[in-house]
This record gives sequence, structure tokens and C-alpha cells, in this order.
Amino acid sequence: MAPKRIVTHKERKIVLGNFISLTTLQSINYILPLVVLPFLIRVIGMEKFGLIAFAQSLVQYFMILTDYGFSLSATKTISLIGEHKQKMSEVFSSVMTVKLMFAAISFLILCATLYLVPKFKADWPVYILSFGSVIGSTLFPVWFFQGKEKMSYIAIVNVISGLTYAVCIFIFIKGPGDFILVPIFNSLLSIIGGILGLHIAFTKFRIEFILQKYVTIKQELRTGWDIFISILSVNAYTTTRVFAVGLLTNNVITGYYSLAEKIANYIQTFPMDSFTRAVFPRISNVFAKNKQRAIAIMYRIQDGITLGFVVSLPIAYLIAPWIIKITCGVAYKEVVLALRLLLAGVFFVGANNFKVQFLLVCGKEDLYAKIHIIAALTGLPLIFILIYQYSYIGAAFATVLTEAGVFLLTSLIVEKLAKKFSKY
Repeated sequence: MAPKRIVTHKERKIVLGNFISLTTLQSINYILPLVVLPFLIRVIGMEKFGLIAFAQSLVQYFMILTDYGFSLSATKTISLIGEHKQKMSEVFSSVMTVKLMFAAISFLILCATLYLVPKFKADWPVYILSFGSVIGSTLFPVWFFQGKEKMSYIAIVNVISGLTYAVCIFIFIKGPGDFILVPIFNSLLSIIGGILGLHIAFTKFRIEFILQKYVTIKQELRTGWDIFISILSVNAYTTTRVFAVGLLTNNVITGYYSLAEKIANYIQTFPMDSFTRAVFPRISNVFAKNKQRAIAIMYRIQDGITLGFVVSLPIAYLIAPWIIKITCGVAYKEVVLALRLLLAGVFFVGANNFKVQFLLVCGKEDLYAKIHIIAALTGLPLIFILIYQYSYIGAAFATVLTEAGVFLLTSLIVEKLAKKFSKY
């Protein structure tokens, strides 16, 4: 008798469909910067580009607050509900209520920051206009489409928004004085995309918005708390890098480092992020039924991802100057150096990505949070110390050291959990 397959044909088909949808989205997100960035840097200059990147790093904190870990916790909940319309509407309504509440709080915090801190006050219009992307991400129910394993809707909306953004940049950005239009276009299209995403959720899935009681909202906050803390901790040593470079240096250097980190993130997430996001709801279902099978799938996927980075990253290191020249129009030596250093961090993230997500699959949100809290407590001061000593290069060094620590700690914990679950 033939051995039972770890992954069934039906599961392969569902995951492959979602993977293709998300990869299509990421492909567009890959191509567009290659077209837009050289034009944008040449027209508005590195200083204004750095200012925009600094503003985006600030509003990223508010995106973390409004997400509140729902991208993982609510995704898992929706995936387990199935086709229960009433329960689906209740979860959708409670999650959206919390997200909208946090969006309002975020805007008040931003206004207070702009009023009280001189560094932000000078360029307040850039920060206010950049906040629109927070509203857009709040409205767009990515977590819901992931939970329903209908990632094609995410791809369609974001591809249309991305293409429209690129067209607007080429048509309306004529000189350095037009730099303010960049956050305007980004925010406006993000909000439109969010509204369109809500429209799809309400019409295609017949979701109803139900006013939620305080007890239900409190429960939703409790469910997402551990993941929120962990995501906040992750961003304490990821998003903060660009933010810290902006605080301790100047807009030009911030532009250099921001470019290197953007490119490193593209290499890190494409197509790995699409695959892990497509698999997450499916493996959550598998784990609920068969823990040993879920563990076997997890290790197989992680080994494949790690092998992919072992092959691709040395190539990326060698062609880094060519990548920078294609992306930016000029092979800035500062960007090349930072990118090559960041590639080491990319390896540790790639070799750890699915293992760390597996902690959420098996309901170990507390361990997931603790790993990243430890990383934040050590990585955050390391970022500021190394940037102070070595400028933007210090941010790259801090990244590699922190991600290496997270990799080692996660590997030890997951190995113990795998042995524990294998006994069931």
C-alpha cells in the first residue's frame, strides 16, 4: 500500500491558488519600485525621499496599533469558523470596531506628537498626509480574506492601487516641490483600496455589521493581546531602524538606509511571504485534526524555504551593485554596503519564518510574544547604540545580531514543542 501523503491534493490546490494570488501581488510590488524609485529619487532628490521614508516609518507604528495582531489571530479564528454566517459577522464586526477605535486614537497621538516635538512640527503636512495609509490599512480586511483563503481579492485590489499609484507619480511629479504629492497619492489610494475591500467582504460573503457589546470587544482585545505585543516587539527592532536613523542622522542618510532596507525586505518576503500567508490558515486546520501531520508539514516547508535562501542570497550579494543601479538609477556605494550586510539578517529571518509562525498554529501565542519581547529588549538599545557609533551601518549590524538571536531561540523552543506533540 502506498504511503499516505503528508499534504493532500485538495490542500495543495487551495494553497497553490492562494500562493499564486499573493505572488502576483508581490510581483507587481516588486516591479513597480524598479520603475518608480529611480524616477522619484531623480526628480525629488534623496533628501525629500528620506523625509518621506521617515514619515512612513512613523505612521507604521500606528498601523501596528490598528492591526493589533488581527492579521494572525483573527485570520486563524475566521479559518476555523467555516461557513457559519452569524459567527463570521460577529467576529468581523468586533475586529473592525476595535481597529476603527485604535485608528482614532492613533490620529490623536500623531497630532499631539506633531504639536509637541519640534523635529516633526517643521514638516507636519508630510506626516498628516502619510496617515491616510493607516486609515486604508484599517479598512482593508486582509485578515478576513486570508482566513477565508480568498487571497485573490487582496491581489486584485492591491495591484490596481499599485498601478494607479505608479501612473500618478509619473504624470504629476515634475520637480522637488511636488514631493508632497507622494504621500497624498499613497494615502488616497490606500483608503480607496480599503473601501473596496470592505465592499467585497460585505457583498461576496454576505457579511453584516453588528453593533458589538463591550464584553465581545473586550474578548477580541484579549484574544489578540499576545500577538499584538509580539508584533509590537518585532517592529520595535524592525520599523525602528529607519526611524532611529532618521532621528540620529539626516534625511539623505535616512534615504540611503531606507533604500537598502526596502530592497532587503523585497528579497526577504518574495515569494516566501506569499507562501507562508497562504499556508497559515490551512495548517491551522490540519493542526486542529492531526498534530503530528502538521509538524511534518511545518518542517518540510521550513527546510524548503531555508534551502531557497541558501541558494539565492549569495547571488544577491554578488549582484548587489547591479540591483541598486537598476532600482535607484545610481549604484550608491552606501546603499550597496548596507544591503550586503542586511542580507545576513534576511537569511536568519528566512530560516526561521515558518517555525515562528508555527507557534501561533499550535496556540503558543505567549511563547511567540516572549521571544519577540526578548528580542526587542536587547535589539532596541542595540540599534540606537550602533547607529550612534557607526551611523546607518550600525542599523544593519543590529539587524543581523538581533535576527540571529531570534533564530536560535525559536529553533530551541520549536524543537521542544515538536517532541512534545509527537507523543500525542
